[in-house]
Amino acid sequence: MSDDRPAEIDIAHLRSWIGREDVAVDIVSEDLSRKYHATMDFPGEAPHRGETAPRLIHFCLAQPAAPTSKLGPDGHPARGGFLPPVPLPLRMWAGGTLVFHGDLKVGDEARRISRIADVVLKQGRTGPLCFVTVEHRIEANGVLVLEERQDIVYRKLDPAANAAKVPPTAAERGLHQRPMRAEAPLLFRYSALTFNGHRIHYDRRYVTEVEGYSGLIVHGPMQAAMLYYYASELFGRGPKRFSFRGLSPLFDDDDFVLHATPEGQMLKLWIAKSGGQLCMSAEAFKE
Repeated sequence: MSDDRPAEIDIAHLRSWIGREDVAVDIVSEDLSRKYHATMDFPGEAPHRGETAPRLIHFCLAQPAAPTSKLGPDGHPARGGFLPPVPLPLRMWAGGTLVFHGDLKVGDEARRISRIADVVLKQGRTGPLCFVTVEHRIEANGVLVLEERQDIVYRKLDPAANAAKVPPTAAERGLHQRPMRAEAPLLFRYSALTFNGHRIHYDRRYVTEVEGYSGLIVHGPMQAAMLYYYASELFGRGPKRFSFRGLSPLFDDDDFVLHATPEGQMLKLWIAKSGGQLCMSAEAFKE
């Protein structure tokens, strides 16, 4: 009998986390600005103190710093605390929405107020899925600059399913396209900047032998950042609203393409492997 049946997950207990809050503070330092600028291969000089920091740099700020001895086998901090202790081993960032009210500047003190908004149990193709929705408010020197919804999904470990070859769904070709690569050094740097110990992004032996994937997995937030910056180029400025959803894993040895097609005031964006498999979709709005 499986240990992953939905009935064995005490959803009422997990839902008691709804409404819990956490507050964290960090500085948008010149050192972070320099390293983020280099990691993302932005042109020109990195912003200096008092200048506008790149949007989505907030993913690097005020990250939990659990002792190394308290990390789980996948490199994530042990369950419990602010996030509910979902008894499923795999945790992934499924998607999110961002609404910008302003910008962080280098040197700002950023304050993040986080709240558990919802916890939902569903049945997926490979077993139970538990979705946790977290809402964040990012303030700079007391002024709101960003509202964010983060969708986290927990599921069971199923190496056979992860290793299965999924027939690619032929993704559309966007009006705008940009070929890309995201190889191991980029993944390592992004993990370091975001203080992300999740081993699927840097430990090839773990991700292939334990979780059954074919390679290192490109971070969902980094894929979202690539699409956001592409939308910013096409709009001529950063979108005010941006949402994204992960659809299938993208690996470090994949050739892939950023696609974008305007639809009225919205820009539809997506990432697809060169073989056609859709990995992430997104929508960007100027206002």
